[in-house]
Amino acid sequence: MATKKSSNNFLVQGGLLAFASIFVRFIGLLYRIPLNNIIGDEGMGYYSSAYLIYNIALLISSYSLPLAVSKLVASRIITKQYKNSFRIFVAALVAGAIVGLVASLIVFFGADFFAINVLQSPRTAIPLRVLSPTIFVFSIMGVFRGFFQGNNSMIQTSISQIIEQIFNAIVTLIASYYLMRQFSLSIDSAAYGAAGATLGTLLGAVAALGFLVFVFFLNWNYIKRKVNNDPTTYVDTYSAIMKMLAITVVPVILSQTVYQLSGVLDTSIFQHVMTNLGYSEAERNSLLGIYSNKFNLLTKLPVSVATAMATAIVPSIVTSKTNGMMMEVKKKINLGVKSNMMIAFPSAVGLSVLASPILQLLFGDSRELPAKMFQVGSIAIVFFTYSTITNGVLQGLDKMHRPVIHSTIALVIHTIILYVLLEYAKIGIFALVLGNIIFPLIVCVINWIYIKRLLDYNQEIRKTFVIPLISSIIMGVIAWLVYKGMYIVTSMNSISTIISLFAAIIVYFAFLLLLKGVTEDELYQIPKGTLLIKVAKKLRLL
Repeated sequence: MATKKSSNNFLVQGGLLAFASIFVRFIGLLYRIPLNNIIGDEGMGYYSSAYLIYNIALLISSYSLPLAVSKLVASRIITKQYKNSFRIFVAALVAGAIVGLVASLIVFFGADFFAINVLQSPRTAIPLRVLSPTIFVFSIMGVFRGFFQGNNSMIQTSISQIIEQIFNAIVTLIASYYLMRQFSLSIDSAAYGAAGATLGTLLGAVAALGFLVFVFFLNWNYIKRKVNNDPTTYVDTYSAIMKMLAITVVPVILSQTVYQLSGVLDTSIFQHVMTNLGYSEAERNSLLGIYSNKFNLLTKLPVSVATAMATAIVPSIVTSKTNGMMMEVKKKINLGVKSNMMIAFPSAVGLSVLASPILQLLFGDSRELPAKMFQVGSIAIVFFTYSTITNGVLQGLDKMHRPVIHSTIALVIHTIILYVLLEYAKIGIFALVLGNIIFPLIVCVINWIYIKRLLDYNQEIRKTFVIPLISSIIMGVIAWLVYKGMYIVTSMNSISTIISLFAAIIVYFAFLLLLKGVTEDELYQIPKGTLLIKVAKKLRLL
């Protein structure tokens, strides 16, 4: 048992990141509710549009640095090359600072160009300028996170994410409220409110970076001793390290940029087509505000678990692959996919069935349009989850270029379908919802085929997909009945929704265990698995 627990340490490390990601998303969800009330759907539209450009610049400059640094550092740590692992950190720090500064300046001085020509939303330039320095901060922070992750420790990244989001939430609400009041008589008031929200992002990043630097220097003597006692005779030159970083970073940048480019293209096409159909800038951004800050916000919450697991699985697969343990690699892939599907299916079904009650509970929004968006588009959670974890697998296997190719194919098909849905089917915002399903679905199919051929790997179907799906459907039916019954009794949406969600969780895991979708050994390998086993046995589910 102990050996298995150790061999799947990526689940523990991924679990830490997943917990932090969920906690961070939860804080994000909490502050988005009053933020939406302060700046409205229109302001949220400017906010999300600014983030689209910011995310592209962030990807190009620094988003891939944690993954690249962790991958390269892990490959040196496994062979006890501490000198080389530290030199990778130094080289990445210099490269990140230079590229991050250039990207920040481009976004700051090019804000009007991006807002007017790309997004057809001139007021988006206001929050975009405030957001631009964050790119430089994240470039530095990404290197520190990657260094800690490469040393197989996710705790620093997890805590820094929590600190970042707490500062972000506090500053966002204060700044957006203040700026909305200051510019209340201006037609740009919603855009200035969005700028207050982006100021929170900047100061949150600064706080997180401060924490990471502090922890690094707390460990400086330990790091220095490891480096000084390293007997390695061959030392990587900085030019060689820069080449290795480029080889590792560029495919990841291209892959993730394609993902983000999907959002930019979606918004750009949506803005242009809806403008031609006679929608005003305020009307278009209000629809985008609902899509980005209600639909995307909630559907991306469970996907953050897959993102955390993908981050943890890369150095773990690198270690197993370096040691020639290919059967171990296959086990990690199976466990990584299965653990994520156990979360993705109930999340998709739950958000679809309880869409309107959840929207009323969180946002006070009882409109039919947002609820229908969830009912139609929640299945994307499953596809995004699978595509995210399998992209991490491919990166860990040194097939860095494959996610780029697969995502590009998906983007081309997705863009064509989106344009047809907007221009000819004229289904408005639902074109974005359907596009949000099509893109990850295509990536899923191609990743599945490629990994199967590459490793002669067959993904287990029944326990990974079929049983979680059946358990989720049963859960959805019972959750809906519980909600309806409680609402008849109490006439209160909040109480009815909360009780139905608790019922959903209990029912899902009960049927997952009853249908033998997860074994005692698998439960033992996940964080807090021992506690889950004890509870399951007391309830006679194991």
